[in-house]
Amino acid sequence: MGPVRTPLIIDTDPGVDDAFALAVAAASPEVELIGVTTVFGNVSLENTTRNALRLLALLGRDDVPVGVGASRPLVHPHPHLSSAHGSDGLSGYADTLPEATRGPDARDAVTLLRELLEQAARPVTIVPIGPLTNIALLLAAHPDLKPKIGRLVVMGGGVGGGNVTATAEFNVWSDPEAARRVLVEEDVPTTLVPMDLTRRCAVSAEWLDALAKTSAVAATLVGLTPSYLETYRRFLGWDGMAVHDAVAVAEAVRPGILSGTPFPVDVDCSFGPNRGALVVDQRLEVDAPKTLDITMDADLDGLRAFLFERLAGLAGLAG
Repeated sequence: MGPVRTPLIIDTDPGVDDAFALAVAAASPEVELIGVTTVFGNVSLENTTRNALRLLALLGRDDVPVGVGASRPLVHPHPHLSSAHGSDGLSGYADTLPEATRGPDARDAVTLLRELLEQAARPVTIVPIGPLTNIALLLAAHPDLKPKIGRLVVMGGGVGGGNVTATAEFNVWSDPEAARRVLVEEDVPTTLVPMDLTRRCAVSAEWLDALAKTSAVAATLVGLTPSYLETYRRFLGWDGMAVHDAVAVAEAVRPGILSGTPFPVDVDCSFGPNRGALVVDQRLEVDAPKTLDITMDADLDGLRAFLFERLAGLAGLAG
């Protein structure tokens, strides 16, 4: 009997870094990818769903059901989509991916999440790496399923500032009400992977070039990065890019690869300049319960090496 694998669901809005995240999950024997759900975010829901299906085909995992989720936030309209990922979400290179061999699952995202949780023999790790709308809807509609969730590992938020505004990170800003529901009001064990850490884990163009040489699948994945890489050259000031979502999947695959600290948090849902900001109380003496585990540090070189090792293993997955 082999080692027990953790059932894993990824809720995603692909997205270049989402593509790397899906690849890390597909290449990791510690987890069993049992479902993918899509949400609006980096691009429209139609595009995120198409990208998810085609990425799974690239990775040889088109057996994984893809549930189509929310096309807009819970309450207020979404101001705009991300431009960092290009018009199609994959730097304009989505058509370099193989055609999907199947369409989306007949079940919507929340129904798929519900049924996968109900059927799971072991606690399921869910990794939301886009706006948290689908997860908020799941927890609101099916609170009885919370014991079936072993852990949420969420990519989002910024402790020391944002990327879409001075204080707000894109995923939380895209649906602050949903983020507040999931990160503040619920009691599911949750680890937050904020952009403060994921930017420090950025990979260089040389790292990407080396990865592309490991397999045709990896080369296709790296071929999706030009627009995103160009954006991050400006953001970082050097020739590299953040792989935000892949860092969150790494923590789901190997718990503890990131170092977490519990904090009291809130999400600003006002309509002022701080809308969508993650409010983290870092005072040493505070009465509020420290309910959210926020990953603030990691062995950065070790993490990059882990990601490279997993992505270099894509040679055995497809083609």
